[in-house]
Formats: sequence, structure tokens, C-alpha cells
Amino acid sequence: MRKLNILIFFFFLSISSKTQTLGGNTIFNFLNQSNTAQLSALGGINISNIGNDVGMSFQNPALLRPQMNQQVNTSFNNFFAGIKNYSLNSAFYLEKVNTNFAIGVNYFDYGIITQTDAAGNILGVFRPNDYVAQLSTSKQYKAHWWYGATFKFMSSNYAQYKSNGIAFDIGIVYYDSTNFLQASVVVKNLGTQLRTYDGSSTKQELPFDLELGITKRLQHAPIQFSLTAHHLQAFNIYYNDSTFNIAEGMDNSGISGLQKVVNHLIFSTQFFVSDKIEVTAGYNFLRRTDLNAYSVANGLNGFTMGVGVLLRKLHIRYATGFYQQNMFHQFSLNFNWKGGDLP
Repeated sequence: MRKLNILIFFFFLSISSKTQTLGGNTIFNFLNQSNTAQLSALGGINISNIGNDVGMSFQNPALLRPQMNQQVNTSFNNFFAGIKNYSLNSAFYLEKVNTNFAIGVNYFDYGIITQTDAAGNILGVFRPNDYVAQLSTSKQYKAHWWYGATFKFMSSNYAQYKSNGIAFDIGIVYYDSTNFLQASVVVKNLGTQLRTYDGSSTKQELPFDLELGITKRLQHAPIQFSLTAHHLQAFNIYYNDSTFNIAEGMDNSGISGLQKVVNHLIFSTQFFVSDKIEVTAGYNFLRRTDLNAYSVANGLNGFTMGVGVLLRKLHIRYATGFYQQNMFHQFSLNFNWKGGDLP
């Protein structure tokens, strides 16, 4: 009980944390990107999905389970403008201490970019990249509770500008297997910048996030629904650049209170066609609001979808979503590193 009380203390402490900056004013924002196809298909944020995909535990360590022992999740995302995203995550279970562990990395390659000075003279080329490497652990508490934590090391490299930092995630999950119900709360990115881009002592803030999620699978139908709420430490999370608005003669100050509420929400569903096929769809309200800004709209902004083929020794998943006139394509593979069957 003492351990659970300590975790709850950290959740309440995080609500008053200073690391709550939003709207482009934080660093290492690649931490918000999906590391695996199933998560992308679910709308980009989901901390309560019922399943055995070890890739989902990258975002919530309390989702780690003993049945994920020796499972590997690897993912590739062909993003926009030549950006490539690679992810690898694996878990193991130590029976002697009854504890789950996972290690993982999420890497972003932005391609080769020409480097110039202020006058436009070409100085050469450079290859910017970001990555996060992390170690996670989880443990069960009584019949229905799981708790976990993740330690992260983040690094950004943009030519001569380099930065790194450390952070922690803390998660608690309630799982009722009888009623097919799972609820989670996660505090993300409690940490600090270690090395600043310009070498100064002024540190920038991390993309702190307080999230709640609930998933319910129907008992008599092959479908489950998830509702996730993110950035609950702030009411208005809409990015409104007043300087840009004034320069362009735009006014976006009239966003309604209802819109401010729903911008926190992501709704998703999974339909299990058979024990081998799953179909996933999600809707991210904030992503739609951001992409529809300045009257540049696409009716499919905010929607994501995916499909999974679940074979005995290999799970193959694909996800895509809409960003104006563009779509991303993400593929993930799950397998057991010793060639065993997947749960």
C-alpha cells in the first residue's frame, strides 16, 4: 500500500508542476509522436487499450504484463518531407522478483539538409535527428491494479546545436478482466534538460502531459472502445500564435469553451473481425482543430485508421492518418525473440 501511496503522491505533485508549457514552447516534442502502428491508428494517444502489444507499453509502463515476456515490437513510419521514424521495444519478465521490464528506443531521421549562413551561403550539409531511449518496469498490486515507471534519455542533434535531457513517466492501471474494463492515469515527461542547444544555463521545459484513459470491450460483441483525455493540467491547449495572427490579419481568439474541452479528447475503437484480423479507427479532436486552423481544412483531418493481421508467431499492423492533403504510413511487427508463439 505504501508504494501505491507514493505513486499517487507523484500524480498530485505533477498537477502543480512548473513543466506545463504548451503550444510549441517546449523542447523534445518528438516524445509526443506514436512509436507503433497500433497507437497511431488509435489516434496517437492511448494509455488504456486492452491487448498484448508490447509496443503500447512504450507510452504507459503500467501496461507491461508477464505474457509480454520476450516479445519484440519494431516499427517504421514513412512520415512527411522525407522524415523517417524507427522504433524498437522489447520486454522481459523476471519471475524471482515478479516484475516486468522493457527497453526501447524511438528514433527520428530528418534526412540531409543543406546548411547555410545568414546570407544564404552554403556551408555544407547536416543530418538532424532526435531519439529517446528508455527503460520501463511494472508490477501488479493485488488483483486489479498495476503500476509502472519509465526512465527516459532524450537527445536532439541539429548540426552544431545539440541538446539532451532525462525524464520519467509514471502510470497506474486498473484492469477488470471479468467486465473487460481497463482505466489508466499517466504522468509523462517529468524531468529536465541537461544540455542546452546554445550552451547556456537557461533550461527549457519538457512537454509535460497528464493523461487519463478508459477502455471497455463489449462482452457479447467483438469490439472495444477507448476514450483518452490528455494535457489535463491545462484547460486551453489550443496553439494560438498571436504574433502570426496579427501579421496575417487573422483572429483566432474566439475558440469556444466547448471546443477547449473536446480538444483534450481522443476517441477510438477496435473491431475484431476474427482472432486473426483487427480493424482500428481513431479521432483526435486537437489534431483536427490544429490542422483546420486559418480556414485551411480537410474533412478527414484528425481521423486515423489501421489494420492488424495476428498470426501465431507474427503480428503485422499498419496505420495511416490524414494531415491536410498528406497521409503517413506506419508498419509494425511483433514477434518473440526466441521464436515462440505470441499471446
